[in-house]
Amino acid sequence: MTDSNTCENFTRSGLKLETVHQESPRSDVFRKRATKPLLNQRQHQKRLTWAKDKKDWTAAQWSKVLFSDESKFCILFGNQGPRVWRKSGEAQNPCCLKSSVKFPQSVMIWAAMSSAGVGPLCFLKSTVNAAIYQEILEHFMFPSADKLYGEADFIFQQDLAPAHTAK
Repeated sequence: MTDSNTCENFTRSGLKLETVHQESPRSDVFRKRATKPLLNQRQHQKRLTWAKDKKDWTAAQWSKVLFSDESKFCILFGNQGPRVWRKSGEAQNPCCLKSSVKFPQSVMIWAAMSSAGVGPLCFLKSTVNAAIYQEILEHFMFPSADKLYGEADFIFQQDLAPAHTAK
């Protein structure tokens, strides 16, 4: 089942959630957080314009693009926190509890990638502001571009995070 009412359909069909979890590796059903970035109208319009401008690009044009992004990774429990399997009524049973940390360790990583390959990972020790981003570009992006493209032209594609566009 791939429609938007998958959970509702399982409930109506009488399947137990445990059965769904047991069978999900063998089917196209899986459990995932449903998240969507919240965009204001201006951001939405910028993304739409960008996509329309690039919709007819060839593979050769895309091969000249060096993409970059940074992401935070939670080290202790992944990005979703601890999970346990338990039966109804066992919420406070000690064998069904996992200890937690209020502020788990995490790491922020910046990277660049293209069809020509990937650059080195940059492990960040603080939040990214304009000054730190300029250092990342100098010490990681430019060397990556040199390694991947040499003297050839390339397009550097970054998201519009405030630190990336600060003056």
